[in-house]
Amino acid sequence: MKLFKCDHCGQPVYFENYFCVHCNASLGFDSQLMSMVSLKEEPDKSYTLFTGEGTSAGSEIHYKYCINKQYHVCNWVMANDDKAQYCFACNLNHIIPDIGNADYWEKWGRIEMAKHRLVYSLLRFKLPVISKFQDEENGIAFDFKADENKGGGKRLLTGHDNGLITLDIAEADDAIREMARKNMDEVYRTLLGHFRHEIGHYYWDQLIRDTKNLQPFRNLFGDETCEYAEALKQYYNKAPSDAWKDNFISAYASSHPWEDWAETWAHYLHIVDTMETAYSFGMSLNPKSADKTNEMSAKLNIDPYTTKDFEDIIERWIPLSFVMNSLNRSMGLKDSYPFVINETVKEKLNFIHETIRSKSMQ
Repeated sequence: MKLFKCDHCGQPVYFENYFCVHCNASLGFDSQLMSMVSLKEEPDKSYTLFTGEGTSAGSEIHYKYCINKQYHVCNWVMANDDKAQYCFACNLNHIIPDIGNADYWEKWGRIEMAKHRLVYSLLRFKLPVISKFQDEENGIAFDFKADENKGGGKRLLTGHDNGLITLDIAEADDAIREMARKNMDEVYRTLLGHFRHEIGHYYWDQLIRDTKNLQPFRNLFGDETCEYAEALKQYYNKAPSDAWKDNFISAYASSHPWEDWAETWAHYLHIVDTMETAYSFGMSLNPKSADKTNEMSAKLNIDPYTTKDFEDIIERWIPLSFVMNSLNRSMGLKDSYPFVINETVKEKLNFIHETIRSKSMQ
């Protein structure tokens, strides 16, 4: 995520901010410009851009907020004459929780925060993002549901099915998510991680299945035609082992080639988005305890979303993740990135990098 600022006063702001705490200008994210804009409300209830020191460019662009702003879950804006009520990101929603339930409403807010960050990344990659309202067969939709089954029947599962991504809203509860992480013997479990993983399944269908990329995929990840349900059954029934560490980014990635792709895809998005944040802050790493040739020294002077060579990304990611983990440990927290990228995983990440680049340049 890039560093955003209020373009009225220059104050740094978060991606989710509705207003600037310094000058009190309204803020909104314009997905066409991929930028935060500072806004001034007009008598007709539309919004216009601030320019310079408090002057308004109202004759140029008139905006309106996504209708979901009223629920405090979205700060994206669109042209005031746009017939749509929902912004680009919210238009992907199919089912949302019952907002009459205060607990569900709060969870939905956390979910939307993660989902909007996901959509930002997809747009930065210039990947196709199409709502199922536009293309039922090939589009994307999100169902955010509460598992209210008390009778012991089929449990609601977070997952992907032909572009429909379902999320159990209980995942927005930190305590419940932590219990699930421990029960699943995972080292990492976040809402944003869920979104990045599940959207990876969708883009496997779009970028790999029935394309020239299928055989190279199989060469790296394995033959996905092996029976999926049986593979998962075997994974959950076998005794814990560290054998996966030689070839996979996580234990779950070893369960089936589709899961290996989705896990690796999620990590690629983790890396690129975090690297963009570091790049936006102009970070450079030069540990005082190391000489200038030490591998922990690095200038994070590239935009990973547009970088051609994946090697340029990974050689900067290794020291950056070390610093992130060191900072967390100084705060008494768990490692921010508790993973090891071996050579096989690096090949897989590079394959995803090249696949995305090829699609974005079409």
